[in-house]
Amino acid sequence: MRSIHTENHLIARIGWLRAAVLGANDGIISTASLILGVVSAAPTGNGAVLAGVAGLVAGAMSMAAGEYVSVSSQADTEHADMAREAGELAADPDRETDELAQIYIGRGVEAGLARQVAVQLMAKDALAAHSHDELGISDATTARPVQAAMASAATFTAGAAAPLILTLVSPPALLLPVVAAGSLVFLALLGMIGARAGGAGLVRPTLRVMFWGALAMALTTGIGAVFGTLV
Repeated sequence: MRSIHTENHLIARIGWLRAAVLGANDGIISTASLILGVVSAAPTGNGAVLAGVAGLVAGAMSMAAGEYVSVSSQADTEHADMAREAGELAADPDRETDELAQIYIGRGVEAGLARQVAVQLMAKDALAAHSHDELGISDATTARPVQAAMASAATFTAGAAAPLILTLVSPPALLLPVVAAGSLVFLALLGMIGARAGGAGLVRPTLRVMFWGALAMALTTGIGAVFGTLV
């Protein structure tokens, strides 16, 4: 008896991976930038720590709320499309069978076989067949608001904790270079982890994350220095 070959495709990770990478990346960049802006304006450790803690808490809540609202909107759209499709299936199942068969024909399946496949799939679960092949909704890519919100909040907190810890352990005179350099190292590690989890190459994702992180930190550091001088 031939054993069943089980495959683990990376597309199944896309929902949580996107939210996780976004949360950690935003946590490192926004918190490090906030700390550097405060340090460049008024180089005191207490102010930098306070800014980092405030940025971590506010950012984690903002990421969770934003991700939940965004993904919930996607879920609402998916549910509305599926409800509309269910109504069409109930009203005219023959037309929907032809529609599904045409999708398979467009993919290269012979007309008679396409019709046969459509009939068999709809006999098992008509709505699932149309949701997957007509609407592009599957278990791997369906919207999961709570999962996305929790992943974003948790990973933002983890990312924001990195520059905050650097702030706590760094001498006041070295706060700016230590937080900046350390945050870039954390961003590089995040880029490599995200690329590895997504099955992509390591170089481009890592450089991309580091470039935008360095740009954000440079801009906020410059703005802090300017306003610190003016004030």
